[in-house]
Amino acid sequence: MKKETAITVLITVIVGVAIFISCLGTKITLRANTYYQVYLNGNKIGIIEDKNKLYNLIDSSQSAIKNEYNVNNVYPPTDLRIVAVNTYSDHYDNVNDIYNKIEENDNFTIKGYVVTIKGEKETFKINVLNKQIFYDAAKRFVSAFLDEDEYDKYINNNQNEIVNTGRIIKGMKFLENITIKEDYISVNEDIYTDELKLSQFLLFGDNPNTKSYTVKLGDTIESVSEDNKLNVEEFLVANVNYKSANTLLRVGDKVNVTLIDPQLTFVYDLYEIKDEIVLFTKEPVYDKTKPTSYREVTQAGQNGIDRFEETYSVTNGERSQEAQVKKIATIREAKKQITTIGTRNDNVYVPPNPVVIDGYWAWPTNKGYVITSYRGWRWGRMHQGIDVSGAGNFGSPIYAASDGTVTYVNSSCPSRGKGYGDSCGGGFGNSITIDHGNGYITKYAHLHQSVKVKVGQKVSKGSIIGLMGNSGSSTGVHLHFEVIVNGSNIDPMRLYR
Repeated sequence: MKKETAITVLITVIVGVAIFISCLGTKITLRANTYYQVYLNGNKIGIIEDKNKLYNLIDSSQSAIKNEYNVNNVYPPTDLRIVAVNTYSDHYDNVNDIYNKIEENDNFTIKGYVVTIKGEKETFKINVLNKQIFYDAAKRFVSAFLDEDEYDKYINNNQNEIVNTGRIIKGMKFLENITIKEDYISVNEDIYTDELKLSQFLLFGDNPNTKSYTVKLGDTIESVSEDNKLNVEEFLVANVNYKSANTLLRVGDKVNVTLIDPQLTFVYDLYEIKDEIVLFTKEPVYDKTKPTSYREVTQAGQNGIDRFEETYSVTNGERSQEAQVKKIATIREAKKQITTIGTRNDNVYVPPNPVVIDGYWAWPTNKGYVITSYRGWRWGRMHQGIDVSGAGNFGSPIYAASDGTVTYVNSSCPSRGKGYGDSCGGGFGNSITIDHGNGYITKYAHLHQSVKVKVGQKVSKGSIIGLMGNSGSSTGVHLHFEVIVNGSNIDPMRLYR
């Protein structure tokens, strides 16, 4: 019995092994299926038989996107991943179901270009349908700050040679690092499809508070700019169809009075030879034989003309506060105006004369200066004085405009400021204020640390009070000069007319 039992068990094992080997062989001879696992945003959403069917379905089903962007193809979302898998299962999902899941949970893409703009303080990206849109928008941006004819002549190396006076561009660039890369872009993102809209963004930024103005009878570019807190240059940037401040405005036309907010920084360097008016000085001559009521111009003044060469840069339409200036010729000498004033007192009471403002003031710098910025609106804020550069630049003398008493001195800022944004001295850097009496006050800012006066000191017209510097909120060596009359700022140029 034991022997028969053993034989039975052995036969059973042999048969079982044979069946196992037979099944294993059958399994080995079966061919595994290659399907495709679909992931969206890192999550499995199904498995499909043919990935190309999904791609084709996406492309063929999105006619609205094709029409909107005028493209031939639409692609899956950027976060869609399809991985090939081998399986012995015959189960896979319907491609339409997978497509519906994708459409419900993400956005499709189109081919375009991503422009990365890396500045000193921030980096941002712009999506464009093609590279030419960005190139054309950038050129529109440049043309807002530089005459197109000058730009083309520079690009084509065809600038006119200077004869007597004129200017040439020595170089131009964007300060930002700009790169362009082809990529798949989600249609949920902003994609610029024409250069006009992109150029508006480059000039005014995101969602600008757009303002327009309808021209009325008597309006000029200067008056419209002033009323809307713009300077003329800013108006011309916002309205590129007007070429100069003298262009006539037509009644009923709408003009853009939005304050620009440039997203790029375009800089060009200029070499210029130009003639500058030298304002004639005014000198009183006192005659004791004439009564105090007598006042007569006995020698007419005449402005002179000096020829200078300048090298300076212009950033987004605003010239640098610093300029390298050299006088190369005197075209016409200035002739002073002499006014004879009587001093004979005939025992008739004559009230004291106020401070005269028609030229009996000293200019606060040496000759050979240029005014880089006049009083007026600048980037939405009122620039209350004038900026004077050249005249020997760093360390050249600054003069008191008239007799007076020093009422304020700050000399705590570094002699060369850290550049724009330095708040030392409230942004004025090293500065001096002089009270001239009768409500007249002058202010001198961005000076060198070597201030020559102190509070309470009396100064005379033309005396040295400090040196030209670059302290406080300054982008170059210059003097900021203000005039205040009875508590209100006036145009300093009124003192010299």
